[in-house]
Amino acid sequence: MRILLISDIHANFPALEAITRRFAPETFDLIINGGDTLVYGPFPNQTINWLRKFGVLSILGNTDRHVITLLGGKTIKKPRKAEKRIMYGWTAAELSEDNRKWLLSQPMSRKIKTSAGSGSSDNQYFLSMFHGSPADPDEFLFADTPGSRYRDLAKQVTTSLVTVGHSHNQFHIQAEGVHFINPGSVGRMFDGKISGGCAVITAQNTSYDVALHRVPYSAQEVADEINRLHFPFIYAQMYLRGRKLN
Repeated sequence: MRILLISDIHANFPALEAITRRFAPETFDLIINGGDTLVYGPFPNQTINWLRKFGVLSILGNTDRHVITLLGGKTIKKPRKAEKRIMYGWTAAELSEDNRKWLLSQPMSRKIKTSAGSGSSDNQYFLSMFHGSPADPDEFLFADTPGSRYRDLAKQVTTSLVTVGHSHNQFHIQAEGVHFINPGSVGRMFDGKISGGCAVITAQNTSYDVALHRVPYSAQEVADEINRLHFPFIYAQMYLRGRKLN
């Protein structure tokens, strides 16, 4: 089985398109998305349309959950910064009706079965998807997170593959027989390189090959749309510099 793993798109459709050009979606058995699909980038509908078109299995991230809160007519306490709240409010208002329904239908986590069997026992699942960690959807995991933490988390799952996101930090770490994979962020890597992150997983029986990739994209295209929409200036600069500035 060949799997394309993406996460933290943040409505950056040009970055997602660049990954599509590098890795044709039709060549994968499965495409999975680890959440934070929306907010900060100016292309929310194009992003969700792509996910729907290719039948991508997605989960919710923290930005997605805040948008859902707004869609329900409630206010959000976080983020507190005005320029961030502008992006959340605009995203919620901009979504098409079909894409609102799609967002509302997404789960917080997923377990994915092997192709064999039709029952529901845990031994028929091989992959678990979380946004932050198996313990907390808002936990940040990094390549340099202590190994003891990964060993603790390995005890909380029943699958040999675990995908996470949230930290925008690429890694593949093994602990207690469990593979923890973070593909990085499609839309907002923060290391100054104008490229999106993704991972290609090849699963054969209980053997897994994981390749982490970075794919260059046009940050200027994102900045131009941000400027056209008169969003806070800082966001265009974030994409052009490949840095988190707020």
